[in-house]
Amino acid sequence: MTTQSGPPAARTGVIHDIGYRHYEGHRLGRPAIIRALAWYSLRSAFGIGRGAKAKIIPVITFAVMCVPAVVNTVAVAGGRGRVVDYDTYVFQLRVLIMIIFIAAQAPELVSRDLRSHVLPLYMSRPMRRLDYPLAKLAAFTAACLLMLEIPLIILYVGNILSAGGGSAVWAQTRALIPGMGVAALWAVLLAAIGLVLASLTGRRAYATGMIAIYLFLTWTLSTILVKIAQQGPVGPGNVPLGPNAVAPPGARLGGLISPFTVLDGVRQWLGGTNPGPIPPPGSVGFLYGIMFLVLLAASLAGLAARYRKVGAA
Repeated sequence: MTTQSGPPAARTGVIHDIGYRHYEGHRLGRPAIIRALAWYSLRSAFGIGRGAKAKIIPVITFAVMCVPAVVNTVAVAGGRGRVVDYDTYVFQLRVLIMIIFIAAQAPELVSRDLRSHVLPLYMSRPMRRLDYPLAKLAAFTAACLLMLEIPLIILYVGNILSAGGGSAVWAQTRALIPGMGVAALWAVLLAAIGLVLASLTGRRAYATGMIAIYLFLTWTLSTILVKIAQQGPVGPGNVPLGPNAVAPPGARLGGLISPFTVLDGVRQWLGGTNPGPIPPPGSVGFLYGIMFLVLLAASLAGLAARYRKVGAA
């Protein structure tokens, strides 16, 4: 075996100054990070910035939600009165569309990040653990508001275009304001429920299933219980009482099961007079207000607890 004699080859290297330097400008900090994350999440809720497939459900659900407002506009222009109310809109259609939208889009905001394990990257910025769910909740609430409020605005514009005089326009405005408030209650509660359920798993299909099953089954169960309870009351000889009779307690309390009927109970408790899926709650209306706060508080607390746990992992 031969060996090479002589000194080892000298190792040489060159350090290149390519101009990197520390950032010395103004740092925007946490508020800007939260705003940027909320804006990105709001766009994601409607598939903006992603492929055409991600836009299918948001576009279809939004278009279907606006159909009653367009039909009402045509009817009013043809000389008929308003056929769609502001506060109840078309209740069954609104329930169905919101179940689909929330079940499909809430996992888009949170489940993907859980599955991809990118939360440590978010937390490496100057963010606190609760900043992430706060931004997501603000974004999804805004998305639900757009889904619920824009059809009401279309409905309002269609009504005032055919209104005869300032008093008629003012009457439509007075009817719109409570409807917008009811829609805001829907957006806040449903966004919180959707996000807390979606945050339980990183698998989007599982999250979608949990949200859809919870919202649909509670809505169905509440509807069945109310209808069963509404078989009474009856008078002598099993003759049903008149339509103005006070509903039995079971019918007035059966709506406490579902978020949708809870929202309608709150609407009627606050003064709404249009018929809804449950009879007027009357003296037990305050229970719907309490249940609304309980559902909202439980959802927010669950969301905070979930991301404290995830952030600590």
